[in-house]
Amino acid sequence: MIPLCLAYQGEPLIIKKIGGSPEVKQHLETLGFNVGGEVMIVNTLGENLIVKVKESRVAVSDELARKIMV
Repeated sequence: MIPLCLAYQGEPLIIKKIGGSPEVKQHLETLGFNVGGEVMIVNTLGENLIVKVKESRVAVSDELARKIMV
């Protein structure tokens, strides 16, 4: 299990765990990041990631990406 920010670009991944405070978990869940869901890093822009989740593309900061374990 590794943080999303350390995963390879273009590789489909399954979310295994979401960490952080209850507010952070709720925010990520609202964006579509759920345990068991599939994500894929589309691109990196500086310290931010563009992630494909549920047929949408979402930008997440490096800080949030470290809380998503794949």
